[in-house]
Amino acid sequence: MKALKMKMIVFLMVAAITTLGFAQDTALPNVKILATGGTIAGSASSATSGSYSAGQVGIKTMINAVPGIKEIADVSGEQIANVGSQDMSVDIWLKLANRINELLSSDKVDGIVITHGTDTQEETAYFLNLVVKSDKPVVTTGSMRSSTSISAEGPLNLYNAVAIAADPQSKGKGVMVSLNDQIHAARDVSKMNTTNVNSFQSPIKGMLGGVFYGRLGFFREPNTKFGNTSEFSVEGIKELPRVDILYAYADMSPDLIDMHVKAGAKGIVIAGVGNGNMTEATLNAAKKAYEDHGVIIVRSTRAATGWTLRDNEFKDDDYHTVVSGDLNPAKARVLLMLALTKEKSLAELQDVFYEY
Repeated sequence: MKALKMKMIVFLMVAAITTLGFAQDTALPNVKILATGGTIAGSASSATSGSYSAGQVGIKTMINAVPGIKEIADVSGEQIANVGSQDMSVDIWLKLANRINELLSSDKVDGIVITHGTDTQEETAYFLNLVVKSDKPVVTTGSMRSSTSISAEGPLNLYNAVAIAADPQSKGKGVMVSLNDQIHAARDVSKMNTTNVNSFQSPIKGMLGGVFYGRLGFFREPNTKFGNTSEFSVEGIKELPRVDILYAYADMSPDLIDMHVKAGAKGIVIAGVGNGNMTEATLNAAKKAYEDHGVIIVRSTRAATGWTLRDNEFKDDDYHTVVSGDLNPAKARVLLMLALTKEKSLAELQDVFYEY
């Protein structure tokens, strides 16, 4: 009888432990969706209209439009902004970054999804990649078709983004961008087409991984500084230094440099021809902008892919210029804005572009 009682106690203990473990294993991850607007929240006059108004649908409506999303995560939404991403601003970036850092510091939040327009999504994602101080997953997503469009891909993109943010294997990969069943590193991805649903690509390094109806896998790891390894922070920052982008072309006039300097730019990114080149007159104007006003000039390229190399056709030190490496002009601007919040020499700024 005594042995039978002991067996019963052991059985009940095992059952309790098993039940507890099952409950823990099946508890849904907590994913917060921060909405900023964009095409994914847009609406059109008809399902076949290519014209639409961005940022018309609230986050609660968007969540309710995605079948099964609450079966993969404990999902809640918060409206940070509701704009087309052409109107994305530094103010919204700072608000978004501070809110993400606040949420991810809590044990109650396992991951973040950001809904965002596609036009400037790569810039927002890269900015967040540099200033979010957590290893927890942060995923941006959007859509190329409005919510009322025929074959709108927004609901599946949102479902997949939540699945990525909820998955433990997504930790420590920095901010990711996910559309069209693909997962990209924020640093490497670019919008490559004006209308195609396969617009987002990482043409130099390739995508991080893939996702198919919530099932995901990764192919590689990010290989530059981000997140907790980044020296940049938005804590206490109310604004960022002005950095402009200047598009280079044949017979480019040097007075364009002067105009940006007079307008208050602290840095100028040149979307140069070829390997970040510009006319000799413009190059001399860039040199003068640094020597007379301390304006930092970064050479990038208007070409879709490739590296902007240092000392390629002239000595960068002779003109006080910094090269962007494989960062496109838009992302070079983001990095320079943050780098200018710190006191750095030109050599140190060049190291920043190599490291980030």
